[in-house]
Amino acid sequence: MAEGFLGRFGGRGQADKKHAFEVALSEEEWRQRLSPAQYRILREHGTERAGTSPLDKNYDPGIYHCAGCGQPLFDGAKKFNSGTGWPSFWEPLDGAVETDSDRSFFMVRTEVHCSKCGGHLGHVFDDGPKPTGQRYCMNGISLDFHEGEAPQKPAGDKEA
Repeated sequence: MAEGFLGRFGGRGQADKKHAFEVALSEEEWRQRLSPAQYRILREHGTERAGTSPLDKNYDPGIYHCAGCGQPLFDGAKKFNSGTGWPSFWEPLDGAVETDSDRSFFMVRTEVHCSKCGGHLGHVFDDGPKPTGQRYCMNGISLDFHEGEAPQKPAGDKEA
């Protein structure tokens, strides 16, 4: 199984039910939309085994989207080799992710989830590179890479 011991037995269970997300499907609808491995990660807070995602070593220009709902999450230009075996970024796209406290397995971590559907993406740590010092350590199976896509400019942004 791709999620490893900690993901299979240490996950928090179902995605956050206290928050109303723009994309809100029933668990059956999520099961139909996602592969079994994607469901374990995105909806049951699992973790894929380190080094199993081909996206870990992908450094092509493009945008990483949520595999659950398609929302753009990370710009490939902000990806770095963390040496952890998971795709890592030093910054998400504006408003793309939210965080929550994850207290599974007798530790406290900061979980990262998609702000549009609540899908579990991974965790963020304070040991990343400059300029943010953060490492968004993501499960590759929770991401869908769109090669060559450029980030959208926020509404109201104008070129000088």
